[in-house]
Formats: sequence, structure tokens, C-alpha cells
Amino acid sequence: MSCSHRVAKCLLKVTIGKGAQDPAQWANVRNGAILVTGSSGHLGEALVRVLRARGQPVTGFDRKPGPYTDVTGDIADRGLVREALALAAASSGVAGVLHTATLHKPHVISHAKRDFIDVNLAGTLNLLEESVAARVGAFVCTSTTSAFGRALVPAAGEPAAWITEDTPARPKNIYGVTKAAAEDLCQLVQAEHGLPVIVLRTSRFFPEEDDDDAARARYSGANLKANEFLNRRVDIADVAEAHLLALARAGQVGFGKYIISATTPFTAADMAALREDAARAILARFPAAAAQYERRGWALPTRIDRVYVNARARAHLGWRPAWDFQAVLDALARDEEPRSPLARAVGAKGYHDGPTGVYTA
Repeated sequence: MSCSHRVAKCLLKVTIGKGAQDPAQWANVRNGAILVTGSSGHLGEALVRVLRARGQPVTGFDRKPGPYTDVTGDIADRGLVREALALAAASSGVAGVLHTATLHKPHVISHAKRDFIDVNLAGTLNLLEESVAARVGAFVCTSTTSAFGRALVPAAGEPAAWITEDTPARPKNIYGVTKAAAEDLCQLVQAEHGLPVIVLRTSRFFPEEDDDDAARARYSGANLKANEFLNRRVDIADVAEAHLLALARAGQVGFGKYIISATTPFTAADMAALREDAARAILARFPAAAAQYERRGWALPTRIDRVYVNARARAHLGWRPAWDFQAVLDALARDEEPRSPLARAVGAKGYHDGPTGVYTA
């Protein structure tokens, strides 16, 4: 049985791990529903699609209406959070919460810092505390590799950064600050109440254009995204699978924090070479990339600043991401779009209600 098919069964077998005050409190995890926040966004929609396809009861919750959203409103509204959990629990209790709702990096230019605190911090706390009160089975919080912040770009002359869960967070904007603080809230609530919580720091999976002017000038969108599978991108289907595995394993883990990014082909020993001449290091491992890139007029990166390491997620969660740089090259060789059917189905959404820089509705 594949990992994907095991997940649906695993979701019905989550048990409380260390830190639980009363294991019986979490008995309703069996056959319960899943509450997905951010269900009108990229990842939330993907999760609702997958859960519906697997026959799992699911309730979507988002401030924007949409075909995958059942409750419309703000997670900063504690009463509405309580109502959403009650709706999800109406039939057989809430097996878990998949919390993807957030203000993102693109909102830094359009929203006040207080908005980030209200949504990313107060909203997360509302969900955590109401999940405890509702005897939710497990809680998975979507975070971001942006929380690493200034640790992601080493000083001139230094090797590329080898980023693991042990790398200290050094946020550089309000988005990173609030996401890192939300992770701490997750750990606090787990320690105080025994609610199994897993935090997933995801790398890039959005299909929208990059906000870096220099990157857009040098690479097409498809070229840039293909390059990023070497060190800082993940397909949304693999992200969704990681969330379902985390939900299934949360009871065994208690509290855990994991990087979710495509498996890199590099090792820590390659970091100096990647900072000096990344294209040469890439072609040494993937000589077939030269022809595929040349016929598309694409360019390999000349320098790589950071590499995300997913080894802990693979070891602890049993996660096996299907999409990596080799999978991208294989798709290109077949003249196929190098992303999953789920990624194509979800598509681009934008982050604002109207045009805002390179981000559009």
C-alpha cells in the first residue's frame, strides 16, 4: 500500500502521545471530521480537495467565500472559531485541525503590522484554545521557512546555508516574526494541555510570479520554479500529503516542527560549491539538465544561498515527496508541465483583492 493510501487509514488511528493529561480526552479522533482553515487559499483548497476525494468529513473555514469553504469569517473572531469547530463536530467530533490560514509575505506591503498580529497570532491562539476545549484530536499548523529570515543568506564569502530545524529563526519582517511566535504558541499549548501539535515550515509552493525584480528579469517563471526544486520549493501535492501524515502522527510525536521542502540532491559538503558556481555543481549531478534547459532558453542558477533539508520530516513522519529536481527534469523530457495534477487544479489565486505590485487577485 502506498504512503498516499495509508494516510486515509492513519487519520482514523491517531493516538495521544507524550504530554497528554488524559488520553481519553482524545478518543473522538476516530472517525472524526477535519477543520481546514484557509480553505479558499492555495493549500487549504488542496487539502479540502484531497480529503473530500478520500471520503473524509471536512469543513472549510476562510474569510473569503469559495467552493471549498463552508464557514466564512475571520479566525481572529473567537466566537466564529468556536462555531466552525462545532459545525465540523456535528456528526462525530473533530479528528483534527489543519491550520493554513495566515497573512503571507505579500501582505507585508498592503497590511499593517497589527493585522499580522490579529490573524497570525491571535487567530492561531483562538484555534488552539478552542481546539483544546472541543477535544480535538490533533492540530497541524502551517508555518514557513521565511521564519528563518536573515539566516537564509550568509555573508559574502561564506558557503550556502544548510537549513535544518535546528537553524535559529532570525525573522526579517512582521510575517516571519508572527509565524515564529505562532509556532511558540503551538508548543506552549501542547505543553500545557496535551493537544498534539505539529508545525510544518513549508518552502515555496505558490505558482504566482516571484516578487524579486532581479529574479524575474533573469528567469522566466517556469525556469525559476524549476531551479527552486533544487533547494527551496515543494509541490503542493507533497505539502498536502505532509499535512495528512502530520495529522496521523501527531499523537505519537506530541509536539514537532518540520521543514517541508523537496528533497535536495545536495549534501552539507556541497555548500561552498553552490555559493561559488552552482551551475557547475548542478550539472555534475544532472548532466541531462543542460539539453532540457537549452531547448527552452532557460538558465541554471549561478549561485545558491540556502538549501532546505527535509530529512527529519522524512524520518519522523514517513513523508516521501514525489516532486524533486529529477522529477522536474523527467517531466520536461516528456514535454509535460513539471508540477502535479493537484497543483494544476488549484492554480494561481493571488494574495490581494486587486492588483498589488506583482501580486494580483
